[in-house]
Amino acid sequence: MYKVVDTNELNIEEVFASNVFTLGTMHERLPQDVYDEIVRVMENGGELSKESANIIAKAMKDWAVSKGATHFTHWFQPLNGTTAEKHDAFVTHPDKEGKMLLEFSGKELIKGEPDASSFPSGGLRSTFEARGYTAWDITSPAFIKESGAGRTLCIPTAFCSYKGEALDKKTPLLRSMEAISTQGLRIVRLFGNDKATKVTPYVGAEQEYFLVERAKYLEREDLIFTGRTLFGAPAPKGQEMDDHYFGTIPESVGAFMNDLNLELWKMGVTAKTQHNEAAPAQHELAPIYETANIATDHNQLVMETMKKMGYYHGLACLLHEKPFAGVNGSGKHDNWSLCTDNGVNLFEPGDTPNENIQFLLVIACIMKAVDTHAALLRQSAADVGNDHRLGADEAPPAIISIFLGDQLFDVVSQLVETGEAATCMREKKFKTGVSTIPAFNTDVTDRNRTSPFAFTGNKFEFRSVGSSDSIGDPNTVLNTIVAEAFCEAADILEKADDFQLAAHDLIKEYMTKHYRILFNGDGYAREWEEEAARRGLPNIKSMVEAVDALVSDDSVKLFEKFGIFTRTELESRAEILYERYAKSINIEAVTMIDMANKLYMPAVMGYVGRLANDINNTKAAGLDTAVMQDYITKISGELRTAKAALDELTELTNKAKAMAPGKEQAFFYHDKVFPAMRELRTPIDKLETMVDKAVWPVPTYEELLFEI
Repeated sequence: MYKVVDTNELNIEEVFASNVFTLGTMHERLPQDVYDEIVRVMENGGELSKESANIIAKAMKDWAVSKGATHFTHWFQPLNGTTAEKHDAFVTHPDKEGKMLLEFSGKELIKGEPDASSFPSGGLRSTFEARGYTAWDITSPAFIKESGAGRTLCIPTAFCSYKGEALDKKTPLLRSMEAISTQGLRIVRLFGNDKATKVTPYVGAEQEYFLVERAKYLEREDLIFTGRTLFGAPAPKGQEMDDHYFGTIPESVGAFMNDLNLELWKMGVTAKTQHNEAAPAQHELAPIYETANIATDHNQLVMETMKKMGYYHGLACLLHEKPFAGVNGSGKHDNWSLCTDNGVNLFEPGDTPNENIQFLLVIACIMKAVDTHAALLRQSAADVGNDHRLGADEAPPAIISIFLGDQLFDVVSQLVETGEAATCMREKKFKTGVSTIPAFNTDVTDRNRTSPFAFTGNKFEFRSVGSSDSIGDPNTVLNTIVAEAFCEAADILEKADDFQLAAHDLIKEYMTKHYRILFNGDGYAREWEEEAARRGLPNIKSMVEAVDALVSDDSVKLFEKFGIFTRTELESRAEILYERYAKSINIEAVTMIDMANKLYMPAVMGYVGRLANDINNTKAAGLDTAVMQDYITKISGELRTAKAALDELTELTNKAKAMAPGKEQAFFYHDKVFPAMRELRTPIDKLETMVDKAVWPVPTYEELLFEI
């Protein structure tokens, strides 16, 4: 059992990043010229000299060994949505006296060779084409991860095929960061900012999750194999009393959070906020903003560490988007902003946003980007588990729109209607009517939790991302679509004779043409779905329907223009997505069939047999059995319904498995198998409410959600 650490006994400032090979550590351990070289490469790109690479590798190894590390790994993010690592010890051949030697070269630091055919590639790598490369992401610091395997030096890397095609989430993200930097600089240069040398996307990814007792988790085959409950009747109480959200954190959960924070802080993850979420047994962790690639790395570490800490505390961490029916699922709010390296946030409106021309141009470009590529942005958040959330009354709708808030919406509306924004709303004093409570200035707008893409002061919050997903894909898309809008705006404005007039006209043009993407109302309302259809906004309700947006001609043109993806890379990802959907639903269907055949049906049939004996004994005693007969008749009826649904699901699943992998198979699972799964769940869940709890074969929602 992991020892709960009292953080009051620790110096948090010393703990933070103690397992990270930071710039400060490099400065201490590297010669000044080598340190200067690596900083220059980190900031401006380029290659390290072979000599410097060897010096850095030795310093990194010496530091890691001093921390107890015995192995190193190239840590990367393949297209299966998780992370991968292969551990190599620092040991080499012993010397003549038998003394073990520890070595780590610059070549080992920079380059690795995992088997590229053993990861999803969508046809980019055949089985016999095994070679792939991992390459050091010099901008994301190396760190030490502590686990049952000991302490391992982890080197964040990109993962590409032998021919250079991206086989991971990291490579396209880094490409998109360079694209947004190049085009963003063109925009700020137009407004006289000559000191900035780059524009960097910053991200803060809030992570929602569930915790349940591990012992009960291990009794649920569906949780083990699929991450969600495929069966389960609602508990008598859910979240309707609103008493869990921000409530007092249970002791067992608090101990988990305490150790989770400590582990994350040691690896440099800026875990800041923790609280109970809306559903019972649901919680959230939010970090401080970081550059997009480091934020992506750190979010993967957050998910990994949550699972590890759960194990140590006798808990199971569930990251599935909808582990329990009938209560809120889990998302991952991707807070995204753009900042120059001389301290300018491009999304900062200032006190008078109606007069801030640079800000208004940026907002106009955002409107253009999101409206033009709404389907692609929706696809970037598409996932098997997310199909259960998007469009429900707990998450943003499947329709992509932008919430700007009252102040900015008013400014945009003025510009669209009259060509000028003469006024803007001002802050007001917040007053409670209690003299001892200080008054303060309110924000200029409320928040909208139903919006998929909401402006929240100096950032946009993309709320559609699923809790189990990598944030690499959505941030790659955000960076790229906005880079395109910046590029097209800069192409026009750089040629303008009268910049101020041209900027004004372009802002009005973009805002007028893409005004339809703005929506400040209730995204859960049926009326919005109807209004969105009238506006011509796409409403893509499932993962399989969203895939086409990835390989449309417009998307291919977009990504190829900025060197993010080739058509081949996009087509490979589409193939992977279809295959992933089919395999995921197949696993769920097979698990349901197995549980129904081996657990639920035998348990219910045994209970019916016991009831029949009780009825016979009651009759023999000369007593009335009408109530008992009615009860057994209802149970038998649901049992027949379940058996028919089980047979139908089995037949459809076998048919689906016999199909060739690809789009047709994925849609068959979506259109035929998944509805059949619902048909089986319905009678089984009804039976759970009718059968003696003592004979029910698995822990119920009541036990999973409330007994922790």
